Amino acid sequence: MSDPMPDAPATPAVRSSTGSFLGKAAGIIVLLALAVLIGLWGVQRYVERRLSPDPTTVASASLQGLREQNRLSAFAARFVAVSTSRQSQLGLSTEKTLIMPGLVRYEVDLGKLTQRDVAWDPDSRTLSVRLPPIELDGPQVDLTAIREYGSGGILSRLTDADTALDTANRRAGQAELVRQARDATPMKLARDATRRAVENSFVMPLRAAGIDASVKVSFADDPTAATERWDASRSLAEVLGNSR
Repeated sequence: MSDPMPDAPATPAVRSSTGSFLGKAAGIIVLLALAVLIGLWGVQRYVERRLSPDPTTVASASLQGLREQNRLSAFAARFVAVSTSRQSQLGLSTEKTLIMPGLVRYEVDLGKLTQRDVAWDPDSRTLSVRLPPIELDGPQVDLTAIREYGSGGILSRLTDADTALDTANRRAGQAELVRQARDATPMKLARDATRRAVENSFVMPLRAAGIDASVKVSFADDPTAATERWDASRSLAEVLGNSR
């Protein structure tokens, strides 16, 4: 009589051990997958920080470029002054009329710009630039185009009346050219031209860097400058200072 065959190993125990192993392996795979995802997310953020342009960095570079220009002249106008002077001596009189054309340039001293004059508002994505007041350069008188008209007479031949009249007319002509240059219309034209030039100096680099932002330029002596909410934006000095 043959010996009875030994009992087979308990199948439930093997299944239990295998199930436990597979469960642990699945858990490890999930953890590894999470680690890989977190790592990829971190790499993406790092690349974005490195490759995505920062508006304040671009604006700071543009500001430095403007300051290196020293002075910006975006507008010029030609004016004509007419002045008449009279002199009376020894019972005699004489007069002269001077027609004096002159060129006046409207400039901004960009060397006075600082990082506190440029503010970035991330909510509206607006870069605000506050410029120094416009200054007049000139008038540059066109000496070849000056015309003089006078009655002459005995007084001019006997005294230095001609020299005195010429001096008085030139002074009056210079003052008149400056007065015309400071008139509301040419000053507005000069401000508008300067705004456009400075806006382009900031907008073009921002667009080249792929940054969608608007630029708003004002002047320190603008009537509305005192009421603007500059506190709503942060100047480049504050932004760059906090980033260090």
